[in-house]
Parts: sequence; structure tokens; C-alpha cells
Amino acid sequence: MTLSPCAAPTPVEASAPQPSIFQPFWAAMNDRQLLEHYRGVRGVHFDAVVDAEETRRERIDGIVDGDFQFNGETHCLGGQVDWLNNPSRDVEWHILLHKFYYAVGLAQQWQRSGDARYVQRWAELIDSWISVTPPGFIAADVTGRRVQNWIYSLQGLVLQRAGAPVEAGFFRRLLTSLHGQVEFLCANLTPKRNHRTLELLAIFLAGVVFPEMQRAAHWRRFALAETLANVQADLLTDGVHCELSSDYHCLALRNWLQVRQLAARNGMTVPAEMDAALQRAFDFALHVHRPDGVAPSLSDGDARSYLPLLALGAEVYGREDLRFVATAGREGQAPAHRVAHFLQSGYHVLRSGWERAPHFADAQWVVFDCGPLGEGNHGHLDALSFELAAFGRPLLVDPGRYTYSEAGDVNWRVHFRGTAAHNTVGVDGLQQTRYAPKPIKEPSRHAQGSVRHKIGGPGPETTLIESASSPHLDLLHGRAVCRRPAQEYDAVHERCIVFVDQSYWIVSDRLRSSEDHRYALHFQLTAAAQGRTSLRLDAAPGLDSPGLSLALAPCAGLQVELADSWVSTLYGQKDPAPQLRCTLQGRHVGFDTVLLPSRGAAPRVNVERTSGTALRITVEGRPGHDTWLHGHDPEAVSIEGIDFRGRWLLLRHAPDGTLLHATTHAGAVLDQRCTAVPVTHVAARFGAGER
Repeated sequence: MTLSPCAAPTPVEASAPQPSIFQPFWAAMNDRQLLEHYRGVRGVHFDAVVDAEETRRERIDGIVDGDFQFNGETHCLGGQVDWLNNPSRDVEWHILLHKFYYAVGLAQQWQRSGDARYVQRWAELIDSWISVTPPGFIAADVTGRRVQNWIYSLQGLVLQRAGAPVEAGFFRRLLTSLHGQVEFLCANLTPKRNHRTLELLAIFLAGVVFPEMQRAAHWRRFALAETLANVQADLLTDGVHCELSSDYHCLALRNWLQVRQLAARNGMTVPAEMDAALQRAFDFALHVHRPDGVAPSLSDGDARSYLPLLALGAEVYGREDLRFVATAGREGQAPAHRVAHFLQSGYHVLRSGWERAPHFADAQWVVFDCGPLGEGNHGHLDALSFELAAFGRPLLVDPGRYTYSEAGDVNWRVHFRGTAAHNTVGVDGLQQTRYAPKPIKEPSRHAQGSVRHKIGGPGPETTLIESASSPHLDLLHGRAVCRRPAQEYDAVHERCIVFVDQSYWIVSDRLRSSEDHRYALHFQLTAAAQGRTSLRLDAAPGLDSPGLSLALAPCAGLQVELADSWVSTLYGQKDPAPQLRCTLQGRHVGFDTVLLPSRGAAPRVNVERTSGTALRITVEGRPGHDTWLHGHDPEAVSIEGIDFRGRWLLLRHAPDGTLLHATTHAGAVLDQRCTAVPVTHVAARFGAGER
């Protein structure tokens, strides 16, 4: 069910008395009576949501003194803030100033200290904002967050019998401003995606917290119905948010769940369709968290933990799998599957298992991006990229977003969004799709006439060709093809990720083209690897890094370097981190990489080519060797003395060369010499049109 947008209040003559925003009983109250009423017991149930980073004590004390710190930048605005002018080149700094997260922090510090300076500063900032700022300044979603934060700050200063020294006339001005901001939101909602989500939460929250207002019942009905429509429009069928950002997915889910909980706690019926959709969204949130409890920064967003959100989902829906992940295996029941495919979004998550505490974080984990760009201009140009984590820490990571600003001598927005910053293969230094500067035609967050890069067409066409899973071997095989009219090059990229015996990983990249290209394979390490990573340039080049040994199969013309790079876990924070870059020139090329995670110093892994594209893999300190073959011609081949016809094959050998075990896909044919050893045939899943 979808309701029409809230109508804006009917304009009145300037000289006519303004109708009260309150229902008659409360409209008759004077300022003091109204303040005392809100300090009493009112039967309203809600919890303040506090942003721990934006409300740190040192930040709040700085704001009392006139120093505002957001996104790593501090600007002294003094006692009288110039709300309409941005002291930073980054519009996101100005946005955080207007979102007022610090209002909640000021309330917190008053509760902890009883120091009236915090209340005074809170009132000064809000009153001065009200006096000069036009409705909807910057964008509607900024209004949405500000409405929420003002209400959350009221919980600590006025509501629930709080005794802060708040002046009654100011309190009425604040409520009047909140009413106007909510009405503005009703008439100016963002059409869809995460901004609409938080705007609807603000409307619903105001309707719940201020039932005395004449429009409150309408706000509640309108926002609940529109939130259901928003959930149904923005969630893909696999339960992933349409922007395909792991961070924005969890933020949207948190907002939706807040609406759902506010409704349930205050006597409103929650649509069953909403609960069903939110449970699908929780499935992705559960699997996309790394074993260390952090959700990666896939596409735009920060790398941070949403385990409290999973814990709340466990309580609301009685889901023991959410409780298991939220408590790192201390409580609940392990999820049923260690491999999860989210087919419409193209995310595929693979982990070694679900161990109980204290070994929960020891699992090995990969998320593979074999999907589209996503909506909302948040997608990164990173088709077939992946993240790897093991033994309680990330090893290869998405670089993050760092900034939305394109100001400065280096366009960091383009850098962090670009193909070369991700764990995938670039071609001739180009992006995977056209990405070019375009002028801003209409005023928005960014000044009219400024230039920002925009994606100029569809992203690469991605396909999961094959997936397989067994105790001995897991496999993900994807393809990315540039599409017209945004095609930057004709090369086709296929990547196969193989997890062998829940011990090490093989990443095989094949690139085919009708023309010569310079191909660059990138592996982005973490900030913790800075200054602790060494490059190997022996027969099998590679690197040694904390918790990781990496080796590349040698081939003619392969060049390897350890380059300076950066990663960002939080907006505005950029940390140096090494990146391994491997380059080849040609039409048809292949990179084969073996990655061995370890709890401590990783034993050295070595890889060499044998016949054709087969790889011989040995690990320091382990007896015998493995042989891996993938992607050969359909004709029968002989490998390690065995005739084989099929797509892929893994052989395990004893130190004396005796074959111990073979693993291949269902339908593969091995000769009679394998009848004396165990052979595991693994069932495979195929993408559309693949065989």
C-alpha cells in the first residue's frame, strides 16, 4: 500500500494568526506548561540512537569551545556558527555540521557531568540554526538525520523527567522547527534508496514521539506505509540493498528495523511483508561480516561492525543464527551454510566454517564480487574483485571510499573508486567502464557548474559461470565483459577462485582479446601490512606479509612490484598500505596466484607450471604436493600420468609421487589408474547459458 505524499501546510496570510501545531488540549498550554508536560510520563517508547564516533568526549568538548571536527578536519567556527557557508572543500563536512550528531553528544555529556555548559551550547546551536537556515538546506536526507538527532537529544535533556536547565520558550521554538522540518520531509522525500529510508524513519519517529501534534497520526500512517514500499523497492530478490554497498545495506536495514520496532513498541501493527523482507536482508548482513566481526566496505561505505544490529535481529525474529554471529559463536546456533550465493547482486561469500568461541574469528573467508555496479552512483569499478580474511584479520581488502569530494590536486574520489585500487585485473590503465567528468547542471549537494565524474553507461556484464562446494574443495568461477556503449576495451576477464582443503586459495585469471594489451593484476593489502611486507623475486615471485604467503606461477614477461597505495576504513581517513602489482603484455594472458593464510608467520608457498596450464603447488613444511588443472581444452589431457577429460581437477600426491586423492566435478572422466585411490566428484552449479 502506498499513500500520497503528505500535503504541505496551507499557506496563510502573513498577518493572520498561525494555527497551532498541537491538538487543542496541548495548544492551550503556555510555554512552561508545555515543557513540564513533556517532562512527565507520556506513554511514548523509543530509544536514542547514538553515533559513538561523532559523540566522543573530546569532540563534544571541542564543540563547546567552537571547534568542530568531522571527517578528519577541524574548523574553528567560534560561538556564532555561519551555518550557510562551508569552511571545508568537502561538502560532506558541511553535511555533518547540519546533521547535528553532536546534539546527542552534548546531551550525553550533560547527563554524565551535570555541567550546564553542555545544555547551553546545545540550545545556542539549535536556536541559531533555526534563525538562519532555510527548509531543506543542502538535501532532504540531511534534514532527516537532523530531525532524528534533535529528538534523540531531547530524550536526554527534556523527556523522561530529565531535569536539564532548558528555557521554555526555546523548547517551543525547537518543537515548532521540528514540525516544519517533518512537514518539509513529507513533501520532499528522496525518490528511493537509503536517503528515503532515513527520511521516512525521521517522519515516523516524530509521529511516535510527538502524538500531541495534529499531524502526528498522519505522519505515522504515512511513514509506515511508505517504509514498506521503500523496503520492497530497494531490496533485490536475494535480499541485498539495490546500491550493492555492504555498509549502506546495513544502514538501510538498521533504519527499517527502527521503524519496525517503533511501530511494534507503540501499538501499531507491523506488516508481515516487512518482516519477511527484513529477514532476507539479515541473511546478507550475517554472511557479509568477516570472521573478525567487521563488514567490509564493498562499494561506497566504511568498514565497520554491525554486530549489535544482528543481535537486535536475533531478538526481534528469534533467529539463533544471527545470535551466533552477533556473539562470535558464544551463543545461538551456527548458520546452516558456510557458502552463500546472492545471485542478483552478484555477491558470493565462502568461509571455512562456523566455529564456536573462542575460535570463531579463526575462519577463512572470502567475498567475491561478480555482480553489477548497483544503483545510486555508489558502485565501484571492481568487477571480479574479492576480499580475503583469515585467523582474525583481513588480508586482502577493498580499498574503501575515503571521500566523495573531487577537490584538490589528486582526485581521491576517482582513485578509490577506480579499477586499479581493487583486487582485480585492469587493462591498459583504463576503468572497467567509461568514467568521465561531467558538469553539475542543477544545484544539489554540489555547487552548480562544478565538475564531478560520472559513470557513462552500463558496467561490465558479469556472470557466475560455475560454483562448487565440498569438504575438499570450493570453487567460484566468474566472467566480466565490458559492454557498449561504455566499453573501454574488448578484453574478456575470467577469474576462478578455489579453496583447497580449507587451507589455501588459488586465484586464476584468464584474459582474452583480439588486440595486445597491458594487463595489471592488483592485490591490495591492509594498513597493518605497511612496512611489514617483503617482495620475492625468485623462480616463483610473490610476497610475505603478516599472516599471508603469496606466490605467482612464473611465466614469460611477468613483472612484479610492491607499490605504494592506500586504504580507507572510515570516511576522511586514508592510510598507506602496500599493493602487489603484476603485469603482462599480450592478447591472451593468464595469472595464477596461490595465497596461503596462517595464524602467525605464514610458511612459504610455492607454485610452478607443469604441462599446459597445470599448477604444481607445495607448502613449506608439508609433505607432498598438489596439482591443479582448470580451463583446458575439452580434449583429453595427460597430467601426472593420468588421462583426464573435464573442466577442472585437483590431485594430491605423497612425497614419493604416489597419488593419494583426486577431486573433480561430476561428469569428469579419469582413467582406470585412479580406481585404486579415492576420487571425489563434486556437483556444480552453473550460471545462465553455461555448461
